[in-house]
Amino acid sequence: MSNMRGIDTQVRRQRRRIFKEVADLAYHSTNLKDDMEALPYNIVDYEEPRYWESVYRDRAIVRERIRLAMGMSLRPENRSHPGHLTEGVEESNIAEKYYEPPLMQVIPSACNACPEHRYEITDSCMGCLAHPCQVVCPRKAISMVNGKSVIDQEKCIKCGKCKDICPYDAVCHKERPCKKACGINAIKNDEYGRARIDNDMCVSCGQCMVSCPFGAIADKSQIFQLIRAMQSGKKIIAQIAPSFVGQFGPKVTPEMFKTALKELGFSEVYETAIGADLGSIAEAEHYVEEVASGKQAFALTSCCPSWAVMAKQLFPETIDKISNALTPMVATARIIKAEHPDASVVFIGPCASKKLEASRTSVRSDVDFVITFEELTGMFEAKGILLEEIKAMDEIHDATSAGRGYGVAGGVASAIEECVKKYYPGTEVHIEHAESLAECKKILMLAKAGRKNGCLIEGMACPGGCIAGAGTNIAIPQAAKELQRFKDAAEKKVPEMNH
Repeated sequence: MSNMRGIDTQVRRQRRRIFKEVADLAYHSTNLKDDMEALPYNIVDYEEPRYWESVYRDRAIVRERIRLAMGMSLRPENRSHPGHLTEGVEESNIAEKYYEPPLMQVIPSACNACPEHRYEITDSCMGCLAHPCQVVCPRKAISMVNGKSVIDQEKCIKCGKCKDICPYDAVCHKERPCKKACGINAIKNDEYGRARIDNDMCVSCGQCMVSCPFGAIADKSQIFQLIRAMQSGKKIIAQIAPSFVGQFGPKVTPEMFKTALKELGFSEVYETAIGADLGSIAEAEHYVEEVASGKQAFALTSCCPSWAVMAKQLFPETIDKISNALTPMVATARIIKAEHPDASVVFIGPCASKKLEASRTSVRSDVDFVITFEELTGMFEAKGILLEEIKAMDEIHDATSAGRGYGVAGGVASAIEECVKKYYPGTEVHIEHAESLAECKKILMLAKAGRKNGCLIEGMACPGGCIAGAGTNIAIPQAAKELQRFKDAAEKKVPEMNH
C-alpha cells in the first residue's frame, strides 16, 4: 500500500494550515464567532478554483475541517437548514476536554466517490497478438476495440487474472484508498457512492484518514480546548510518546523539543516510555506466571487501543487474554498526577485512537487532553516557535531503551522478552507481533484456533507501529531510524524490578 507520510502534499498543507488557524483563534481571538466565520475566506482567499470546480466548494470543505479541528461534529447535509459554521461553538469553547462521538468523520463534500474495486485497461496496452488478457478471462469480458483491449465492466468479476498475465502491465486495479487501508471493513458507501464510516466497526486507527488523497476523512482535535486550558492559568504537564523523535525536523534534538514544549507553555515534560517500562515489568511477570506455566493459552498486549478494541469486538473470547497492565499513557499519567495533583496531563503522540482511550470513564481523570504531533505542529506555528532555533535547556533521560522501543512494531513484545530473560532466566519466551488491522485479525484467528498457544502476541493497528500513527509528520523509515537512535541513547537498557 502506498504511503504519503512525509510528503508535503496539498492535503497535508491544508490540514496543517487549519490546525495553525484554529490554534491562532484560541490564542488571540476576542470575537470567536466572527473570527471563525471569517476563517474560510482567509484560507480560501482566491477567486479562481484551484482544487475543485469552484471556490465555493473549497470553502465548504474548509468550513467542515475547521469544525472538526475545533472538536465539533460536521454539520448535517440538510439543504433546507445546513446550520452556521459556528453552530454549537459555545459548547466547544471550554478549557477542558471536549468530545462528542464519532472521532473519525468523512467530509461528504470532499469525497471523490472513488471506485471500490475495478479493473481497467490503460493506454499502455500494445494490442498484442497473443491477447493473453482475453484468453484468461473466465467471463469473456475483454474484447478488442480500435486495436486495444477493453473490459466490459458488467461482465467483469474482478478476478484480476488479466492484470496478472499482461506482459506490459497495462491493466490497472483501482481500489478505494480508504477502504484498502481499513483492515476491518469499516468503510461503506452512502447513497451517492461516497465513503461512509461504520462507527460500530471503526476502531479509530486513522489509517483511512492518512490514505485518502483527497483529504476527505479527518478526526476531531482538542488543541483549541487545550490552549484555552493553558490560558486559564492551569498547570499543564506534557507526556510525550517515544515516537516524537524526528517528527519536528532532523535538526531538532529530544532536548530541544523538551525546551520548545516548555516555551509553548507546558510546565513539565515526561517521557511516556516511563509507563512503558512499568508495563514491561508487569507483563513479563504475567507471561511467566500465567502463559509460560500453561494456566493461560496466550497473552495479548493492550498498548494499542485500536488493536485492543478490535480484539474485543471481533474476538470476544480473547477478552480475558488482553493484558490488564496499564497502558503506557495511563501509567505515566498516574505517576504525573501523584507527583502533581493540581496538574492537567496532556498526552502528545502519534495516535488518533488515544483520544478515545482518554475519553473512557476509567481514564478520563488521568489524561485530560490528547493531541497528535501534527496538531502540535499547528500550535508551534501559531505561536511562532521555530524549533530548529531553540537552544536546549533541558535533559531527557527518564526511560530505558526497552520502554522507548514501544514506539515501533515489535518493540512491546521485545521489551517484555528482554525483561523475562533478565528477571526469569531459563524461561522460554514465544513472541509474535502483527502490524495493520488486517494482519492483527489474521493472528487473532490463528490464536482462536489454538495455533498460538504459549505466545505473547503484540498487535499494532498501524503498519510499522506507533511511528506510523495517523498523527505523525515524517516518513516511516525515517521515523524508525530516529527512534533507534533515541533507544540507543538511553542510559539503561531494561527497567529495574522494584520487588
